[in-house]
Amino acid sequence: MVRPPTYAVNAVPNLPNILTLSRIATIPLIVAAFYLPAPTASWTTFALFAYASVTDYFDGMLARRWGQTTDFGRFLDPIADKLLVGAVLVMMIASGAIAGATVVAALLILLRELLVSGLREFLAGKNVAVPVSGLAKWKTGVQLVAIALLLLAGVSPVIGTIGAVLLWVAAGLTVYTGYDYLRGGLAHMTPGETETK
Repeated sequence: MVRPPTYAVNAVPNLPNILTLSRIATIPLIVAAFYLPAPTASWTTFALFAYASVTDYFDGMLARRWGQTTDFGRFLDPIADKLLVGAVLVMMIASGAIAGATVVAALLILLRELLVSGLREFLAGKNVAVPVSGLAKWKTGVQLVAIALLLLAGVSPVIGTIGAVLLWVAAGLTVYTGYDYLRGGLAHMTPGETETK
């Protein structure tokens, strides 16, 4: 009996990967919802973002529980997270939901995501995996809650203030975990090895 090629297993859609893809598909809907009249914009963006955040938990949990982890899922899941967070932070800054000094917290989060993405790409070329640390998972959780609350700032300024405080907490965790990842990555870099572009 002829066995199918191994890559076919990874090519078969499964629920965890579908959830990850749906998270990406939600992003343009969230962006469009920012242009709805208040308070509909606040509630709609919050609901869509809450759905996307829930899929972030369930796609990984179900993939591990059902033994459906795939290379495609491992590749796409962190990208979906970064696209979601980046798009919503930019839209909140543009709409004024994030303003003043809190913009710095959002900027720190965005810069850290770029740093870690570049580091992962570099280390992948050296066949070095970069596992997600426990503290980084806490950072992600605090970050998602902060953004969700900030989306409701137009409904309740108090909720928005709590969201802004949590965003600073997430930014602090972002800086620490980013430094931790970078320190670990530097250990795999050859002294004097440079690349010009």
